[in-house]
Parts: sequence; structure tokens; C-alpha cells
Amino acid sequence: MPDWLLISLRTLLAIVVLFIMTKLLGKRQISQLSFFEYITGITIGSIAAYISLDLDENWYLGIVSLIVWVGVSLGIEFLQMKSKLVRDFVDGKSRVIIKDGKILEENLKKERLTADELLEQLRKKNVFQAANVEFAVMEPSGDINILLMKENQPLTPKHLGIKVGLEKEPQTVVMDGNIMDEPLAIMGLNRDWLDTELEKIGVAIENVFLGQVDAYGQLYVDLFDDQLRVPQPQKKASLLATLKKCEADLEMFSLSTKEKNAKKMYEECAKELERVIEEVKPLLIR
Repeated sequence: MPDWLLISLRTLLAIVVLFIMTKLLGKRQISQLSFFEYITGITIGSIAAYISLDLDENWYLGIVSLIVWVGVSLGIEFLQMKSKLVRDFVDGKSRVIIKDGKILEENLKKERLTADELLEQLRKKNVFQAANVEFAVMEPSGDINILLMKENQPLTPKHLGIKVGLEKEPQTVVMDGNIMDEPLAIMGLNRDWLDTELEKIGVAIENVFLGQVDAYGQLYVDLFDDQLRVPQPQKKASLLATLKKCEADLEMFSLSTKEKNAKKMYEECAKELERVIEEVKPLLIR
């Protein structure tokens, strides 16, 4: 067999074996690497290259070595799940590098991290002043996670005492002009509903690059033609406006009638509707 054909076949075999072994190791092998996983990744790549290019008759021993490496890695991962001591030994421990706005220089030295590197990591978190950090910790993966001091944290609706509706995952119902039936079914919708919604905004399904339905049944579309603009869904805004109009009408009826029982009834209904509006408003203003 010619050498070029032999190398091609071995390379294909190495790719298949490497893919299977990587799948066995799981996603962690390509995301958060510990020291051992970093070494394992490099070694497995080197062994795969050996399997592909070495022309010796014992090239298959590379596959044996690859299996042993993967087996050891799986064994260590199993021990890590069972024992914190093993996790601390293999992955290392997290270390506090900023506390109460003060940089802990000794811990920086232990992590072999310079001030420039620390500031760079802080800037990646949109923090440009170390004194604004309440707490910063360097994780075993090398990432630095921070907690800003309360006065420097961004405002949230909770800080302002504002209730907001729960956010649920939107479903993609159109992709590349093709209707996705399964997401439609998850939302309890069908193609007839989709056709009706697209007709309302004057868009053909073939012109839709991406279509998504939010948790409230509103359809948002992005068209292939970026020059065209489609109106945003107004169902929630329209419902809120209708509720407020009903409240105003009840208050007007209360003021216009001279009948005491009717006036009292209108006032009570207006107050009850006002309470309902306050409860549903967080769901309708987004």
C-alpha cells in the first residue's frame, strides 16, 4: 500500500478514535480545563498525530496509549465527583485576590498574577477601578469573578420595588424561511396561527429569516431584506390601554350618575379594576 494512502487511512482512524474519546471525556474537556486536563488534551493530540504519521508496524500501540490516557482521565473525573480532596488536589482551590476594595498582594504572588494582568481581567468585567470591588476570587479555571460594592452595582427592578413578569424561553418557529412545527406545537400553536400573524404584518413566510414567539404568544420576525421594517407586536400594549380605558369609563360613570347605589358600584368596580391593572402591569409593559 502506498505511504500516502496508508497515512490517509490512519489519519481518518485517528480522527474517529479522537472524536469518540473526546465525547467520552465530556464537554468539560473543551471548556474549563484543570492542569491535568490541559496536559491530557496536549498529550492526546500528540498521540493522534503519532497514529496518523508514524510508518512503523507498531503504530496501533498509539491507540492503546490513547485508550489508557482517556481511561485515566475518566477515572480522575469520577474521583473528583466523589471527593472534594481530589478536586482540590487536581483542580486547585479558588483564591481571594480582592477583599473590601483592597488587593491582596500575597495572594496575587501565589497565583503568579501581575497587577497589569489583574487590571486587564477586571476591565473584561467592565470594572476599571479595583476600589469598587467588594470581593474578587480567582477560580481554579483561571477566571476571575467579582462582586461589586453595593453602591456600584447596577440598578435592577428589585432595587426600585418594581415587579416584572417572569421571562420564559422564546421558541423559534421560522428559520431560513422554513416553518418549525415542533416549537409551534410546544407553544400550543399551529401553522394557521402563524399564517394569520404574518398576514397581519404583510410578510410572506419565504421572506422571514428568523421568527420567534415569546411566552406571551407574540411573534417577532427578522426578514431577509434588512431594508424592510416590520411593526413590533402591540398585543400587550393594546390590552393595557384597553384596561385603563375601562377603568376611566367606570370612574366617569361614577361621576355622572346621581343614583347612590350605582355610584357606589361604579366606584368599587373602578378600584377593583385598578388593583387588577397593577397586578398585570408588569406582564404588559415589556
